[in-house]
Amino acid sequence: MAESDVSPGVPRTVRGAGALVTLEGAVAVVVALVLIVRGLLGHDQTATNGYGTAAWFGILGGAVLAAGLGLLFGKRWGRAIAVIAQLLLLPVTWSLLTDSHQPVFGTLLGVVVVAALVLLFAPASTRWMAADYAVEPEGS
Repeated sequence: MAESDVSPGVPRTVRGAGALVTLEGAVAVVVALVLIVRGLLGHDQTATNGYGTAAWFGILGGAVLAAGLGLLFGKRWGRAIAVIAQLLLLPVTWSLLTDSHQPVFGTLLGVVVVAALVLLFAPASTRWMAADYAVEPEGS
């Protein structure tokens, strides 16, 4: 492991974002497990659809979970995956709030996604990321 991959002085903003992203990934993995169990118990209309959705949640949720854990442990590679996941979850939030008529879930997801993005792009997080490239961000 490269020495620059792990920083001893990981800002709280990065660890906070890591906690939120880990939560998102864990929820997705749990959803995948629930879908598999439902499929095995015969609750789904088609096994392919239930298992396919479970695979999708498992793979993507696993990647998000890994990114969140990476951020918690101070690994810079987790930030890129976390940012992309948050950006992809913004339209999901909107859909839950509008077309899906699930305002409670939409609001909860929206709060987590926006908080994670704010933490990921906070000045301390940006300085921490830039340190890997020996570049001092403007305005620091």
